[in-house]
Amino acid sequence: MKTLGLIGGISWVSTADYYRLINEGINEKLGGLNFSRCIIHSFNYADIKKNNDANDWDTTFRMLSEAALHLESSGAEAIILCANTMHLIADRLQAVLHVPLIHIATPTVAAIEKAGMKKVALLGTKFTMEQDFFKSKLTEKGITTIIPEEGDRAFIHQTIFEELGRGLIREATRQRYLSIIGQLIREGAEGIILGCTEIPLLIKAADVPVPVFDTTLLHANAAVAFSLNES
Repeated sequence: MKTLGLIGGISWVSTADYYRLINEGINEKLGGLNFSRCIIHSFNYADIKKNNDANDWDTTFRMLSEAALHLESSGAEAIILCANTMHLIADRLQAVLHVPLIHIATPTVAAIEKAGMKKVALLGTKFTMEQDFFKSKLTEKGITTIIPEEGDRAFIHQTIFEELGRGLIREATRQRYLSIIGQLIREGAEGIILGCTEIPLLIKAADVPVPVFDTTLLHANAAVAFSLNES
């Protein structure tokens, strides 16, 4: 079994889900008392949020690269960024590492391709929805990505940080998300990407009438496959 290096705290609630899902995935494969060999570096979310607000990705890169290199020197054989938004700097980070960084978009795109879909909607922070670091991976495979309108994007972004990232689950927020998703389906979305690791805390596949792609689960499964030499 290979050792995984998880960079989390962005937020702690979704990092806890990563830890659970990876350990459950290993145990499902191996049974008994077999669980993941992993090392976790957990950030203070406020430090990351401050950089996000200032659009200071150079400081975030320095913080994450220091953490990733520390994990690598401690024996991690792959790095997992436990947050979609942090993949904005994933390519820069991979360039300084000597071990692979398992990109969250890779298993997501593979699942969408397997489902035969050509048009999907992407929910996440404004960085994930508006910038190309995630959408470009879909475009490369001929998959069209649509995103909510500006007011809805602002609502999603705000609630990710002010509610979901704090572990606050509110029914009014869930209903607004479902309304946004309904509009995206009317615009032709064949599937919905939950492109923020906190959104699956609020929205479940059973809530949505089209297939849902939970990036947290897909990413965790990819980490399990790497750890067990299945990928």
